[in-house]
Amino acid sequence: MLISGVPTALRRPFDGAGRAAAFLVAGGLIQTGALVVMAVPWLNGGPTRALSCLAAVLVPAGVLAAACPVLTRAQRARFQGRLGVEIPVTGHSWSWRQLGYHLAAGPLIALAGVLTLLLWAAAGIAATVYVWIWALPVETRLAYFGYTTQAAYCTAAGVAGLYGAAWLSGVLVRLDTRVATARLGPSRAELLEMRVEEVTESRAGVLDAADAERRRIERDLHDGAQQRLVSMAVNLGLAKVTLKDLPDDARHVIDEAHREAKEAIAELSSLVRGLHPAVLEDRGLDAALSGIAERTPLPVGLTVDLPVRPAPAVEAVAYFVVSEALANVVKHARAGRADVRVAARAGILLVVVTDDGVGGADPAGGTGLAGLAKRVASVDGTFSISSPAGGPTVVTVELPCAP
Repeated sequence: MLISGVPTALRRPFDGAGRAAAFLVAGGLIQTGALVVMAVPWLNGGPTRALSCLAAVLVPAGVLAAACPVLTRAQRARFQGRLGVEIPVTGHSWSWRQLGYHLAAGPLIALAGVLTLLLWAAAGIAATVYVWIWALPVETRLAYFGYTTQAAYCTAAGVAGLYGAAWLSGVLVRLDTRVATARLGPSRAELLEMRVEEVTESRAGVLDAADAERRRIERDLHDGAQQRLVSMAVNLGLAKVTLKDLPDDARHVIDEAHREAKEAIAELSSLVRGLHPAVLEDRGLDAALSGIAERTPLPVGLTVDLPVRPAPAVEAVAYFVVSEALANVVKHARAGRADVRVAARAGILLVVVTDDGVGGADPAGGTGLAGLAKRVASVDGTFSISSPAGGPTVVTVELPCAP
């Protein structure tokens, strides 16, 4: 290269200058079509009447509006191919922001790019003037005495022009990138919508992964540790029955181990049901809630109306809502009865738990209601509670019911 022998500090302004120039050339070519469309009505003197002038402005603008999707794709391809800058695709085929770029910002930047390219050409010719001079015949050079001084000034001006053209090219590339990203890409509102969709999808994936992990842990505990405890309890029970001649101390140890094994089995069973009950996965929400109602030490009325089975994550949240709500009734409400109603209506899974207790339940009072509200919010559900002093307490949960 011609500047390969130039020190690095002097060559740095030209880094990427060729790519920037090619980018400006491509932009000028794309905008040429738009400029031609806008200029056609004004050829041969242009219209003279007011309506004709208005039509000369509006008709080309309408043509460019129709061609806006094509021009936008061409510009996106230019940024991607020449700079590696990807402008996200919007949800609309065209918008006023895009049309504004093609009618105003794009042509102005393209015009500045053409002038910059002309500066590149003029500066390049001036900087290499000695090459052109020495290409002339000797008698021609001798006829212009003092040409070397003029050529030196011209060369200096050309070199300065090259640095200026390189700087201008970089400025125009950065300006065009900023304007095009703002006008051809998504608006701030669209970016926020896209971000919300990404976060929603990511959260849904996390919830599904967490639900799958809970199921795996439940299966491992049920098929592994729980079965070993059951086997141990059976063996201890057999030892109590068959080993009659043991000392009292040994029999006492076996009795104590047998009792603790049964208690551990009960606790582990409760833990397994809390993680993810197998009946919920196998038979659905109705059967799982029926099991909760049977285990609750007070009468529980249960009504379940689900034409279609909900998504597993939503189903699990509904199960834990009822389980925790009934546990709170037993612990705090001093109620004589509770009622649970679960129904799917218009894409919403409605869960209502009512008791006839003393009321006064407060989500901030450490009764587990705050955690329950967070669990409901994890699937974009709503949680509300009405619990006046003296009762009744009504917990209402609405969950998005996607099958």
